[in-house]
Amino acid sequence: MTYRGAVTDPVRAKRKRAYVLAKRAKRIGFLFFLAAIVLVVVGLAGDLSTGITTAATACLVLGSVFLAPATIVGYAVNAAERDDREKGF
Repeated sequence: MTYRGAVTDPVRAKRKRAYVLAKRAKRIGFLFFLAAIVLVVVGLAGDLSTGITTAATACLVLGSVFLAPATIVGYAVNAAERDDREKGF
């Protein structure tokens, strides 16, 4: 689902804001996961120190903190929009 243009319905405007925030949070979450992968690869290529493993773990936790709620909100917005379409709103 892509929101384009002005939204006049206040409920749809809130959904649009939630959708945009969820999309940004997903991007941030996946970037943290990518950083964790890069840190692990760098650690395995060199000396796998405690600092690298701690940073990789922190990236995984932060990625999950951003990604889990964003995924739920994204699915909720999609389901609400689909329900409105089915009901003819």
